[in-house]
Amino acid sequence: MSSRHAHRGAPVVTARSPRGRRTLAGVILALALAAPLAPALAQSEAPGGAAAGEWRHGLSLLGELKYPPDFKHFDYVNPNAPKGGLLRLSSTGTFDSLNDTIPRGNPADGLGLIYDTLMSASQDEVASEYGLIAEAVRYPADFSSVTYRLRPEAKWHDGQPITADDVVWSFETLIKNSPQQAYYYSHVKKAEKTGEREVTFTFDQSGNRELPQIVGQVRVMPKHWWTGTDPSGKPRDVGQGTLEPPLGSGAYRIKQVVPGRSISYERVPDYWGKDLPVHVGTDNFDEQRYEYFRDETVELEAFKGDQYDYRVETSAKNWATAYDFPAVKQGKVVLEEFANRVSGSMQAFIPNLRREKFQDQRVRRALNYALDFDGMNRTLFFGQYKRTASYFQNTELASSGLPQGRELEILESVKDKVPASVFTTAYANPPDGGEDVRRANLREAARLLKEAGYEVKGGKLVNAKGEPFTIEFLIANPAFERVVLFYKPTLERLGITVNVRQVDTSQYINRVRGRDFDIIITGWGQSLSPGNEQRNFWGSEAADREGSANYAGIKDPGIDALIEKVIYAKNREDLVAATRALDRVLLAHDYVVPSWNYPNIRTARWNRFGHPDKLPEYGIGSFPTIWWWDAEKAGATGKAP
Repeated sequence: MSSRHAHRGAPVVTARSPRGRRTLAGVILALALAAPLAPALAQSEAPGGAAAGEWRHGLSLLGELKYPPDFKHFDYVNPNAPKGGLLRLSSTGTFDSLNDTIPRGNPADGLGLIYDTLMSASQDEVASEYGLIAEAVRYPADFSSVTYRLRPEAKWHDGQPITADDVVWSFETLIKNSPQQAYYYSHVKKAEKTGEREVTFTFDQSGNRELPQIVGQVRVMPKHWWTGTDPSGKPRDVGQGTLEPPLGSGAYRIKQVVPGRSISYERVPDYWGKDLPVHVGTDNFDEQRYEYFRDETVELEAFKGDQYDYRVETSAKNWATAYDFPAVKQGKVVLEEFANRVSGSMQAFIPNLRREKFQDQRVRRALNYALDFDGMNRTLFFGQYKRTASYFQNTELASSGLPQGRELEILESVKDKVPASVFTTAYANPPDGGEDVRRANLREAARLLKEAGYEVKGGKLVNAKGEPFTIEFLIANPAFERVVLFYKPTLERLGITVNVRQVDTSQYINRVRGRDFDIIITGWGQSLSPGNEQRNFWGSEAADREGSANYAGIKDPGIDALIEKVIYAKNREDLVAATRALDRVLLAHDYVVPSWNYPNIRTARWNRFGHPDKLPEYGIGSFPTIWWWDAEKAGATGKAP
């Protein structure tokens, strides 16, 4: 489960929902590494322990909820955490809108702070949610619909109540204006008001155990404000960008905006939900401010100069070389790594299968043999990374060895649709090692390319028609240029012509959405509970849909069948087995050239903050949600500029 208080990304791509909420910006930019779980209950019993159809205070896709209906606060918070202080965060680039409902433009960071959702996720359970705007939820035994009952005390910052009409309007507005969300919620047939404080979402199918929970993550917006007029009397348009601070209902509201440069949020003292169990001990800063910087180099130097308080470091080079400055030695800046227990990922060089030259698996495998990961890791990454060998790396969902037990049964059920090799050969990347191994890998790459119909003429690799084999690597992040330049000489030794095209963020997003690329470097973040989002990653329908996360253009009936096995898993055992089977088949097709992974989140912070002694297992540090301003530490560190 992702926190609604996102700040910066951690290494690969992330986008997540209850079982995998997706944020397009993180996916497209590939600046962050970074989804769902199936319950272990019979259909006659609903997740959370209540009988199907009964009202309950929360939802769990793993069976019993940890917290009872009368719980006072989450175990991992400090219920007496002090309130106060300013938290300064950072972002790269700029922003031009305070409306992030639409896919156009660059919305400001932190807008999730001003809105509430129907439910709120627990950070010490894999896939559980408890009531926020909704005080109760229920659904039938066949999971064909879900009804949320709203709290009567829930209100907007202007004092008006949050209504069922707001929920219905928000959902309809979201799917109308966001193609990604429209696809993600495509199985919601309708949302309607079914009582004074009740909203029912009806699905177009039954048995999909994830659907009741994912609609609980829908952000609720004020219909009366967006359908009203601005201070000049002009009608507002939720389908357009705006720099007018929108009305919210959350723990924070927008305090000040300097267009394109900074945005700050102030805590709402009389926030209606501050005493709810899901909020006790959270939202402790009086103000949270995002400062924008031109590029990542300037941003890092600004951190050293105490211009903001906290950063996630995604560069191995920076982590190894850039933090040897006086404030670190003096203890004023703390460097700390947090174990990432909530997600796995596949970051990779992703060829565009829509282009004929990448459709032959032997070509894609040859590109893998050409990657000298060991040399790249030593030369560029200071030996910090390991080679990725799973689409669910570093989780129990990753396949390994040969299939056994339930996983084997699932693969047998689709035997006519998957490669025979999955039953006999465990996936492995090409070997790493010294010069002899690298030469052997290059010879194997050349053999595969020749087998695929290519030969070298005049130093250039050409196909049977005499057309040269060329690759353009499309990047937006300057940090990836040195990675591609390391890869380039080996590819050129095979006769491949290599170009590196670095473009600005907007052009990159548009080209990736429009599938106008040869190879990009990005990936997919996975939670411990994969589900409906897998269709968006690898499903055949998503391959031709502009803006989907099926970057590679995968169209395969075996993978489509295994995705459905994941989505309709009825217990945890089946979910794990089905996901491993899906992982195994994805790997067997050599769709991507896996790159690197790091199991921890690297962070640096000015030492002005406190946190509970034991952080939640699935919170990735939980900063800043449950942290607080520590006046004593701040005094010792020195006043921020």
